[in-house]
Amino acid sequence: MRIDVITLFPELFSAHLVHGVTRRAFEPGRVDVHLWPLRDFGDPPHARVDDRPYGGGPGMVLLVEPLERALAAVRAARAEAAPAPLVSFSPAGALLRQATVAQFAAGPGAILLCARYEGVDQRFVDTHVDLELSIGDYVLSGGELPALVLLDALARLQPGVLGDARSHQQDSFSAGLLDCPHFSRPERLAGGAAVPQVLLSGNHAAIDAWRREQSLALTADRRPDLLAGARAEGLLDATDEAYLARRP
Repeated sequence: MRIDVITLFPELFSAHLVHGVTRRAFEPGRVDVHLWPLRDFGDPPHARVDDRPYGGGPGMVLLVEPLERALAAVRAARAEAAPAPLVSFSPAGALLRQATVAQFAAGPGAILLCARYEGVDQRFVDTHVDLELSIGDYVLSGGELPALVLLDALARLQPGVLGDARSHQQDSFSAGLLDCPHFSRPERLAGGAAVPQVLLSGNHAAIDAWRREQSLALTADRRPDLLAGARAEGLLDATDEAYLARRP
């Protein structure tokens, strides 16, 4: 998978690509990341990439011509790879979900555009952008953090990145629900809080049932919208529904 990132601040990506478990995806090139500094394509003599918005108002807008030059260079470099969508990060974009990440993970990659300032000239968006994504209902200083979020989520789904191949299958959202709570050593804390006995039983069927019930309960309490979606997609069985029906 190849990911190309058009950004004004490529240095923001360097630390993430070499630290943590996801480096197992980036270092051997399972996720091959190429950074494209937008100012390399700016207008002379000062590599200008932005200007004031028509109609007045605060902030600056990224210009079409530098963006088109950058995109042309990226597409030329990707000529031997499979075509990839241009993704821009915007508050107006669709909410990034695990299902979207899984679709990207199964594909040839993407070109990520990290906007800054007041955003991108809409004419570039209308002509070139295939998908706009948002990571939540808040405003950031630029698209670099959302791009890093997507890169991290993609990296976790690559074979061999996580220590246990089953890890991402148990993650929140992967099966339409939130993940269950987890516990580790010691068995009992100084204040008395203890690990649930079922997790110490060695009975794997009982442990699986407890974890499923905890996942259902947490999702019902905190994200009923996810529970409704899982129900609509047929991800709940009769045992799940019976447990939810008898909850107080």
